[in-house]
Amino acid sequence: MTTFRLAAVGDNCIDRFQAPVGETYVGGNAINVAVQSALLGHQSFYFGAVGRDRDGAQVRQLLEQNGVRLDGLKERDVNTAYTDIGITPDGDRVFLYEDFGACAGYRPDADDLALLKTMDHVHIGWLDDGGALRRALAAAGVSVSQDVSVNAAPADLGVEGLNIAFGSGGDGVQDAERLADGFLSRGAKLAVVTRGALGSLASDGTELVSTGSRPVDVVDTTGAGDSFIAGFILAHLQGRPLIKRLEAGRDLAARTCTHVGGFPQQPHTL
Repeated sequence: MTTFRLAAVGDNCIDRFQAPVGETYVGGNAINVAVQSALLGHQSFYFGAVGRDRDGAQVRQLLEQNGVRLDGLKERDVNTAYTDIGITPDGDRVFLYEDFGACAGYRPDADDLALLKTMDHVHIGWLDDGGALRRALAAAGVSVSQDVSVNAAPADLGVEGLNIAFGSGGDGVQDAERLADGFLSRGAKLAVVTRGALGSLASDGTELVSTGSRPVDVVDTTGAGDSFIAGFILAHLQGRPLIKRLEAGRDLAARTCTHVGGFPQQPHTL
Protein backbone atom coordinates (compact mmCIF):
# COMPACT_ATOMS: atom_id res chain seq x y z
CA MET A 1 0.00 0.00 0.00
CA THR A 2 1.25 3.45 -0.90
CA THR A 3 1.58 5.61 2.20
CA PHE A 4 0.68 9.29 1.93
CA ARG A 5 1.66 12.31 3.98
CA LEU A 6 -1.55 14.04 4.95
CA ALA A 7 -2.25 17.09 7.09
CA ALA A 8 -5.47 18.38 8.62
CA VAL A 9 -5.62 22.02 9.71
CA GLY A 10 -8.16 23.80 11.88
CA ASP A 11 -10.71 22.84 14.47
CA ASN A 12 -10.56 20.54 17.42
CA CYS A 13 -13.02 20.50 20.30
CA ILE A 14 -14.30 18.60 23.28
CA ASP A 15 -17.72 17.17 22.45
CA ARG A 16 -19.61 17.38 25.74
CA PHE A 17 -22.56 14.99 25.51
CA GLN A 18 -25.17 16.07 28.02
CA ALA A 19 -27.44 13.71 30.01
CA PRO A 20 -28.24 10.88 29.61
CA VAL A 21 -24.77 10.24 28.10
CA GLY A 22 -22.81 12.51 30.44
CA GLU A 23 -19.45 11.94 28.74
CA THR A 24 -16.88 13.96 26.78
CA TYR A 25 -15.13 12.97 23.56
CA VAL A 26 -12.45 14.64 21.46
CA GLY A 27 -13.76 15.77 18.09
CA GLY A 28 -13.81 18.46 15.41
CA ASN A 29 -13.67 18.23 11.63
CA ALA A 30 -9.92 18.60 11.16
CA ILE A 31 -8.93 16.43 14.11
CA ASN A 32 -11.30 13.62 13.08
CA VAL A 33 -9.88 13.62 9.55
CA ALA A 34 -6.33 13.51 10.94
CA VAL A 35 -7.04 10.58 13.26
CA GLN A 36 -8.94 8.58 10.65
CA SER A 37 -6.08 9.06 8.17
CA ALA A 38 -3.61 7.77 10.77
CA LEU A 39 -5.84 4.79 11.60
CA LEU A 40 -5.85 3.89 7.90
CA GLY A 41 -2.05 3.60 8.03
CA HIS A 42 -0.91 6.93 6.60
CA GLN A 43 1.48 9.55 7.98
CA SER A 44 -0.91 12.09 9.41
CA PHE A 45 -0.19 15.55 10.82
CA TYR A 46 -2.49 17.87 12.76
CA PHE A 47 -2.15 21.67 12.79
CA GLY A 48 -4.30 23.58 15.23
CA ALA A 49 -4.47 25.09 18.71
CA VAL A 50 -5.61 23.99 22.16
CA GLY A 51 -5.70 25.71 25.52
CA ARG A 52 -3.30 25.13 28.39
CA ASP A 53 -5.99 23.22 30.25
CA ARG A 54 -7.14 19.68 30.99
CA ASP A 55 -9.15 19.55 27.77
CA GLY A 56 -6.08 20.55 25.76
CA ALA A 57 -4.08 17.78 27.41
CA GLN A 58 -6.85 15.33 26.51
CA VAL A 59 -6.70 16.38 22.85
CA ARG A 60 -2.91 16.05 22.75
CA GLN A 61 -2.97 12.65 24.45
CA LEU A 62 -5.52 11.15 22.07
CA LEU A 63 -3.70 12.45 19.00
CA GLU A 64 -0.46 10.89 20.23
CA GLN A 65 -2.19 7.61 21.08
CA ASN A 66 -3.57 7.40 17.53
CA GLY A 67 -0.23 8.10 15.85
CA VAL A 68 -0.95 11.64 14.63
CA ARG A 69 2.11 13.90 14.31
CA LEU A 70 1.86 17.06 16.41
CA ASP A 71 4.48 19.24 14.75
CA GLY A 72 1.83 21.92 14.20
CA LEU A 73 -0.08 21.75 17.49
CA LYS A 74 0.02 25.08 19.36
CA GLU A 75 -0.99 25.96 22.94
CA ARG A 76 -2.71 29.26 23.66
CA ASP A 77 -3.76 31.07 26.83
CA VAL A 78 -7.48 30.53 26.23
CA ASN A 79 -9.74 27.55 26.79
CA THR A 80 -9.79 24.57 24.48
CA ALA A 81 -12.82 24.65 22.17
CA TYR A 82 -15.91 22.72 23.22
CA THR A 83 -19.36 21.82 21.93
CA ASP A 84 -22.36 20.96 24.11
CA ILE A 85 -24.41 18.19 22.49
CA GLY A 86 -27.90 17.26 23.64
CA ILE A 87 -29.73 14.00 23.01
CA THR A 88 -33.42 14.12 22.07
CA PRO A 89 -35.94 11.51 23.32
CA ASP A 90 -35.66 9.90 19.86
CA GLY A 91 -31.89 9.57 20.28
CA ASP A 92 -30.93 12.32 17.83
CA ARG A 93 -28.07 14.67 18.69
CA VAL A 94 -28.64 18.42 18.92
CA PHE A 95 -25.85 21.01 19.04
CA LEU A 96 -26.71 23.23 22.00
CA TYR A 97 -23.71 25.54 22.26
CA GLU A 98 -20.28 25.95 20.68
CA ASP A 99 -17.24 27.84 22.00
CA PHE A 100 -14.36 27.94 19.48
CA GLY A 101 -11.87 28.83 22.23
CA ALA A 102 -8.24 28.39 21.16
CA CYS A 103 -9.30 27.58 17.58
CA ALA A 104 -10.63 31.10 17.03
CA GLY A 105 -7.90 33.24 15.51
CA TYR A 106 -5.45 30.34 15.14
CA ARG A 107 -3.11 30.70 12.16
CA PRO A 108 -0.32 28.38 10.93
CA ASP A 109 3.02 30.21 11.21
CA ALA A 110 5.78 30.37 8.58
CA ASP A 111 7.38 27.11 9.72
CA ASP A 112 3.98 25.40 9.67
CA LEU A 113 3.32 26.63 6.14
CA ALA A 114 6.71 25.34 4.95
CA LEU A 115 5.89 21.88 6.36
CA LEU A 116 2.36 21.94 4.94
CA LYS A 117 3.81 22.52 1.48
CA THR A 118 5.59 19.14 1.70
CA MET A 119 2.34 17.19 2.14
CA ASP A 120 0.68 14.98 -0.44
CA HIS A 121 -2.62 16.56 0.61
CA VAL A 122 -3.86 19.12 3.13
CA HIS A 123 -7.42 19.18 4.44
CA ILE A 124 -8.78 22.34 6.07
CA GLY A 125 -11.63 22.16 8.54
CA TRP A 126 -13.06 25.14 10.42
CA LEU A 127 -10.55 27.95 10.08
CA ASP A 128 -11.47 31.63 10.41
CA ASP A 129 -8.60 33.02 8.31
CA GLY A 130 -10.64 34.42 5.42
CA GLY A 131 -9.23 31.78 3.07
CA ALA A 132 -5.57 32.81 3.50
CA LEU A 133 -4.23 29.26 3.98
CA ARG A 134 -6.34 27.88 1.13
CA ARG A 135 -4.96 30.52 -1.24
CA ALA A 136 -1.35 30.07 -0.09
CA LEU A 137 -1.44 26.29 -0.53
CA ALA A 138 -3.21 26.48 -3.89
CA ALA A 139 -0.65 29.02 -5.14
CA ALA A 140 2.13 26.62 -4.10
CA GLY A 141 0.53 23.77 -6.05
CA VAL A 142 -0.41 21.76 -2.96
CA SER A 143 -3.39 19.42 -3.20
CA VAL A 144 -5.93 20.89 -0.78
CA SER A 145 -9.52 20.29 0.32
CA GLN A 146 -11.88 22.01 2.71
CA ASP A 147 -15.19 21.22 4.35
CA VAL A 148 -17.07 24.40 3.54
CA SER A 149 -20.14 23.30 5.51
CA VAL A 150 -18.39 23.70 8.88
CA ASN A 151 -17.76 27.41 8.24
CA ALA A 152 -20.33 30.16 8.52
CA ALA A 153 -18.67 33.54 7.99
CA PRO A 154 -18.84 34.66 4.32
CA ALA A 155 -15.08 35.38 4.30
CA ASP A 156 -14.36 31.73 5.12
CA LEU A 157 -16.63 30.16 2.50
CA GLY A 158 -14.43 30.52 -0.59
CA VAL A 159 -13.59 27.45 -2.68
CA GLU A 160 -11.40 28.86 -5.45
CA GLY A 161 -8.24 26.77 -5.77
CA LEU A 162 -9.57 23.77 -3.86
CA ASN A 163 -8.85 20.39 -5.37
CA ILE A 164 -11.87 19.09 -3.44
CA ALA A 165 -14.68 21.16 -1.96
CA PHE A 166 -16.79 19.23 0.55
CA GLY A 167 -20.24 20.38 1.60
CA SER A 168 -23.48 19.14 3.13
CA GLY A 169 -26.60 19.28 0.95
CA GLY A 170 -30.34 19.36 1.56
CA ASP A 171 -32.78 16.51 1.37
CA GLY A 172 -33.35 16.84 -2.37
CA VAL A 173 -30.98 15.52 -5.02
CA GLN A 174 -31.45 18.71 -7.02
CA ASP A 175 -30.38 20.79 -4.01
CA ALA A 176 -27.21 18.72 -3.67
CA GLU A 177 -26.48 18.99 -7.38
CA ARG A 178 -26.95 22.78 -7.26
CA LEU A 179 -24.53 22.99 -4.35
CA ALA A 180 -21.97 20.92 -6.26
CA ASP A 181 -22.42 23.03 -9.39
CA GLY A 182 -21.93 26.15 -7.27
CA PHE A 183 -18.62 24.85 -5.92
CA LEU A 184 -17.40 24.08 -9.44
CA SER A 185 -18.50 27.42 -10.86
CA ARG A 186 -16.63 29.22 -8.07
CA GLY A 187 -13.34 27.50 -8.83
CA ALA A 188 -13.23 24.11 -7.09
CA LYS A 189 -11.88 21.29 -9.23
CA LEU A 190 -14.03 18.60 -7.62
CA ALA A 191 -17.24 19.00 -5.62
CA VAL A 192 -18.47 16.45 -3.08
CA VAL A 193 -21.80 16.78 -1.27
CA THR A 194 -22.91 14.54 1.59
CA ARG A 195 -26.59 14.07 2.40
CA GLY A 196 -26.52 12.09 5.64
CA ALA A 197 -28.54 8.89 5.47
CA LEU A 198 -29.51 9.75 1.88
CA GLY A 199 -25.95 9.24 0.62
CA SER A 200 -23.58 11.47 -1.31
CA LEU A 201 -22.66 12.71 -4.75
CA ALA A 202 -19.56 14.03 -6.49
CA SER A 203 -18.95 15.97 -9.69
CA ASP A 204 -15.93 17.28 -11.56
CA GLY A 205 -18.07 19.09 -14.13
CA THR A 206 -17.85 16.22 -16.57
CA GLU A 207 -18.80 13.21 -14.49
CA LEU A 208 -21.55 13.15 -11.85
CA VAL A 209 -21.84 10.09 -9.60
CA SER A 210 -23.81 9.28 -6.46
CA THR A 211 -24.21 6.53 -3.92
CA GLY A 212 -26.52 5.75 -1.04
CA SER A 213 -25.53 5.20 2.57
CA ARG A 214 -24.45 1.85 4.00
CA PRO A 215 -27.04 0.53 6.51
CA VAL A 216 -25.62 -0.08 10.00
CA ASP A 217 -26.93 -0.14 13.54
CA VAL A 218 -26.38 3.53 14.30
CA VAL A 219 -25.05 4.40 17.74
CA ASP A 220 -24.02 8.00 17.02
CA THR A 221 -23.52 10.03 13.85
CA THR A 222 -21.05 12.53 15.33
CA GLY A 223 -17.98 12.71 13.08
CA ALA A 224 -19.41 10.46 10.37
CA GLY A 225 -19.09 13.23 7.78
CA ASP A 226 -15.47 13.79 8.80
CA SER A 227 -14.75 10.08 8.38
CA PHE A 228 -16.37 10.24 4.96
CA ILE A 229 -13.93 13.01 4.05
CA ALA A 230 -10.90 10.99 5.19
CA GLY A 231 -11.99 7.92 3.24
CA PHE A 232 -12.73 9.96 0.12
CA ILE A 233 -9.41 11.84 0.22
CA LEU A 234 -7.33 8.68 0.50
CA ALA A 235 -9.21 7.00 -2.36
CA HIS A 236 -8.75 10.21 -4.36
CA LEU A 237 -4.98 10.17 -3.80
CA GLN A 238 -4.92 6.54 -4.87
CA GLY A 239 -6.41 7.60 -8.20
CA ARG A 240 -9.50 5.45 -7.83
CA PRO A 241 -12.62 6.08 -9.98
CA LEU A 242 -14.94 8.78 -8.68
CA ILE A 243 -17.64 6.31 -7.61
CA LYS A 244 -15.06 4.28 -5.68
CA ARG A 245 -14.00 7.41 -3.80
CA LEU A 246 -17.61 7.97 -2.75
CA GLU A 247 -17.91 4.34 -1.65
CA ALA A 248 -14.70 4.56 0.38
CA GLY A 249 -16.06 7.62 2.16
CA ARG A 250 -19.46 5.99 2.64
CA ASP A 251 -17.98 2.84 4.20
CA LEU A 252 -15.73 4.70 6.65
CA ALA A 253 -18.63 6.97 7.66
CA ALA A 254 -20.82 3.91 8.29
CA ARG A 255 -18.15 2.40 10.53
CA THR A 256 -17.98 5.61 12.55
CA CYS A 257 -21.73 5.51 13.14
CA THR A 258 -21.32 2.27 15.13
CA HIS A 259 -19.64 4.02 18.10
CA VAL A 260 -19.91 7.33 19.95
CA GLY A 261 -17.59 10.07 18.68
CA GLY A 262 -15.62 10.67 15.49
CA PHE A 263 -13.13 7.88 16.19
CA PRO A 264 -12.85 5.08 18.80
CA GLN A 265 -11.77 6.48 22.16
CA GLN A 266 -12.22 6.11 25.88
CA PRO A 267 -14.57 8.89 27.05
CA HIS A 268 -14.13 11.11 30.09
CA THR A 269 -16.91 11.79 32.55
CA LEU A 270 -18.61 15.17 32.04
